[in-house]
Amino acid sequence: MTELPPKISEVAEDPDLTRARTGDNAAFTRLLEPLRRELHAHCYRMLGSTHDADDALQDALLRAWKGLPRFEGRSSLRSWLYTVATRTCLDAAASRRRRALPVDLGPSSDRAVKDQSPLTDVAWLSPYPDAGLAPGPAAPEAKYEQREAVELAFVAALQHLPGNQRAALLLFEVLGFSPAEIATTMDTTVASVNSALQRARATASGKIPARTQQRTLRMMDDTRVREIVASFSEALERGDADALVALLTEDVTWSMPPLPHWYRGVEAVMDFAVTIPLTSCGSWRHRPTSANGQPAVGCYLWNEAAGEHRAWSINVLTLRDDRIADVTSFIGQEHFLSLGLPTSAT
Repeated sequence: MTELPPKISEVAEDPDLTRARTGDNAAFTRLLEPLRRELHAHCYRMLGSTHDADDALQDALLRAWKGLPRFEGRSSLRSWLYTVATRTCLDAAASRRRRALPVDLGPSSDRAVKDQSPLTDVAWLSPYPDAGLAPGPAAPEAKYEQREAVELAFVAALQHLPGNQRAALLLFEVLGFSPAEIATTMDTTVASVNSALQRARATASGKIPARTQQRTLRMMDDTRVREIVASFSEALERGDADALVALLTEDVTWSMPPLPHWYRGVEAVMDFAVTIPLTSCGSWRHRPTSANGQPAVGCYLWNEAAGEHRAWSINVLTLRDDRIADVTSFIGQEHFLSLGLPTSAT
């Protein structure tokens, strides 16, 4: 896409905006800081990767900094920054493959598959550090809350949409922009925006659960959620298959990106769990955390050479009622770093 054209403003001048236009970086930082977290979450929703969101936000802020001397803002600064960020993400999405989970690549496995090799030619969805995300919707017109819109199922569904449909859906249903505002943001017509929204909803509707994790968690006692996370961790550390199976729904799934195989149903999942994490991997330590607005567990595996438990995977748990319906184990030390977790555990 072409470089973002500056907007013309008719709103009263903010003193920091005046200073920022003249090259005052500190003033620009003050303007930006209240919006940085939500802009980063928007980039993650668009791109499905924390690392890509980091890069896109940095690029977007550089574009905004360069365009700011000409910005006078018929819309608010916030809306203009979302325009910059959205166009930056659309440029990035056009040159990169969509992010996937193992369930997108093929059927589930009935039995544990040992000695899997990571697929390095797949762009994988990554977990998102949700600390600092504001509760509730971004605007009264928004359909989704901010934390609902980073849940794994929602972000995974977005990755099945072309970039323009993804952007239109997010701007309308997550951020509460009007079709006219979206048309300006995406440099298109209102009719094209409405068409993109209709197609996006049709594709995503079958992939997004009717009940979000935020609704599920609100219906549960916080103590019960903590108990589920603790029991899951303890079952893995003790190698206790009976305790683990008691936590799972009958149709539970377990996947481990970047490993391609995944498992559906309590029998297949338990065959995998008993064969590999409960008996074959060695000693585990766990640390409760959260990611994508969902309860999660940082899993540390004993490393004999290092003499310590090393970061192995971030297990994001999807709950249904008071059972675990899905475990997504994101393997890799980099996920611990993005979530602010230590890379070793005692």
